[in-house]
Amino acid sequence: MSDETSNASPGTSPSWGPMRSFGRIKSRTLKPRQADLFDTLLPDIEINDALIARLNAGDLGGHSELWLEIGFGGGEHLATQAERNPQALILGFEPFLNGVGSLLRHIDERGLKNVRVMPGDARPVIDKLNAARIDKVFILFPDPWPKARHHKRRFVQTETLDAFARVMKDGARLRFATDWADYADWTLERATQHAAFDWTAQSQTEWNVPPADHITTRYEEKKLGDCAPVFLDFYRRTRN
Repeated sequence: MSDETSNASPGTSPSWGPMRSFGRIKSRTLKPRQADLFDTLLPDIEINDALIARLNAGDLGGHSELWLEIGFGGGEHLATQAERNPQALILGFEPFLNGVGSLLRHIDERGLKNVRVMPGDARPVIDKLNAARIDKVFILFPDPWPKARHHKRRFVQTETLDAFARVMKDGARLRFATDWADYADWTLERATQHAAFDWTAQSQTEWNVPPADHITTRYEEKKLGDCAPVFLDFYRRTRN
């Protein structure tokens, strides 16, 4: 289950197949202001091949760290992290267009210059990144796909961890949060069995209490899951 023996070449990751890990991409008509930002702001900050080439060349546009947030929902967490951490260039991914519109509004209102956005799946971008580029990854309250027959659609899979292990720097952090007990167990089992990741928690408070740098989101406050939020921080082990 280790990525350490992977034969993938630089800029590629083990295949994770055509699995779709998200449901609907739009629920309601975009508000006029958000729709306008799709035309005026998004083209300037959208993740594209030119940006990926610069990142692979080590050009972070004056920033010293590269972070990912996958499935940023309404964007409150990502926008606040960007505001508090100007040293980090944060790439955000979200297939739900209403969520993208919400993040664009946050970016515009706060004048954020360190966010880049992909209205879609993160996996094709991760596949294109060179190895050891990422300092931090957030996967917060992803779709739990609670029915057993749908577990193959969960974003966290062994193949996902393989891909993260390739692009994360030694010591980089992967934070996963969920309010579904089974998904917490699922993720913990796969990450602790993966040769590239360490879980250093020593007591229950370390996964039941939000980390000091966590930003609570509207989704989290709805308490739609079957347990209190669980926060799991994993670290990329040093490569041999």
